[in-house]
Amino acid sequence: MKFSFINPGPNPELPIEDVKKMVGAAPPLGMLYIATYLRENGIDISIIDEAPKGYSLNDTINWVKKEDPDILGFSTCSANGRKAALIAETVKKENPNVSIVFGNFFATFNPERILKKYPAVDFIVRGEGEHTSLELAQCLEKGGDLKKVLGINFRNNGEIVSTPDRPLIKDINSLPFPDRTLLDIDYHNITAGVVVAPRKFSNFVTSRGCVYKCRFCGCRRLARSLWRSRSVDNIMEEMHLLSSQGYEQFMFVDDNFTLNPKRVIELCRRLKAEKVDVEFFAEGRVDHCPQEMLQEMHDANCKMIYFGIENGTQKVLDYYDKEITPQQALAAVRRARNVGIDVIVASFIVGAPHETRQEIKNTFKFAEKLQVDIPQFNVLATFPGTDIWEELKTKGLVNEEKHWETGVMVSDVCPDTVPAREIEKMIHEAYQNFFVRPDYIVKQLAKFFTSSYRRNVLVNNILRADAVADGIKMVT
Repeated sequence: MKFSFINPGPNPELPIEDVKKMVGAAPPLGMLYIATYLRENGIDISIIDEAPKGYSLNDTINWVKKEDPDILGFSTCSANGRKAALIAETVKKENPNVSIVFGNFFATFNPERILKKYPAVDFIVRGEGEHTSLELAQCLEKGGDLKKVLGINFRNNGEIVSTPDRPLIKDINSLPFPDRTLLDIDYHNITAGVVVAPRKFSNFVTSRGCVYKCRFCGCRRLARSLWRSRSVDNIMEEMHLLSSQGYEQFMFVDDNFTLNPKRVIELCRRLKAEKVDVEFFAEGRVDHCPQEMLQEMHDANCKMIYFGIENGTQKVLDYYDKEITPQQALAAVRRARNVGIDVIVASFIVGAPHETRQEIKNTFKFAEKLQVDIPQFNVLATFPGTDIWEELKTKGLVNEEKHWETGVMVSDVCPDTVPAREIEKMIHEAYQNFFVRPDYIVKQLAKFFTSSYRRNVLVNNILRADAVADGIKMVT
């Protein structure tokens, strides 16, 4: 039995800037976890990450022909679901006997719609995929009863069958470490168009799930409001392994890395004590950022922290059910700055229902007041699996048949929001105003002269630009 995996490139209609964000940013860790788990249990596997490989549709189809799998699995999200369907349809025409499986967020929250629209797709794996994918593969190999495989959708005599949800994996220490050598790709994290991880880089997961209920996020439904952590011993074992393989920079991509500050402190102290010479980036909630934890993160070589601040207006934060305040954001950023973390990134979401133009502008001003290094301004969008989607669906504002595959900007469908095009123009102006402030420029120059990390990023990006330019000259 052979199970091959594809992480599809972006949907053909996706804007070029969004395409750039998807290419080479980080390995598809969830897919690597599943592929490694299957291999450990005797399944022959292969895997490609289409976008960073630069594969065309024909390249991908030829790869599938070469691999000749019994099962072909796709990791799907709203940004690549239609591309996955296109590949699946083309593959199925070439080989009607291959079983096509969709998984991940997009598939979990749209199983019946996918199976109805795309006959080439045979199975949906909902939620966590390790145990379900193995049981599905074993069931198909042995001709077993598919209705006994928990967490899947499939067709049976023209009807769509949905088996009960599979319980979440309680002990995630039991999973094998994802084998990053399965993908021969040089990944580099990109923030604000800059490669911020020029050394050998990978993402890293230390926990799964989130206990919070942010209404714009689907994590709560996917993880069923549970948070499960790996032990520090287990994390350190993988850290030592990757360090021995030459990895020097990591991005912790947990849904909630700082939920337990004591765990983060212990991990950081272990990294220092055991002399694991790596740099890392992490995301954090502003209400879970005590001074001691941030200091330990800095001392363990945390070079960048991402705060999901989301908005400068309490009314909008309450609508998002974010459970934080602007005052907590100010305090968290100040503490991160005081301990000396090199780069502080803050993400914001504007364009909520009832959010006025002045309130949007206030969020832009709040970003300046925070004195973060990089703001990321986003227009509120909604997708199946989020509470805002369910709200707008109940109000009859979302056309499910039109938007279920791609999601939709809330300001495009909600009458009491500022129009999306206007918000995008406001965001463009906000970025211009943010980065040309004299005090900002002076502080960034000062940080450049005191931060070896920033200097290394600058030099590597210059070299990268030169290499790209040389490559273009060679082609032309």
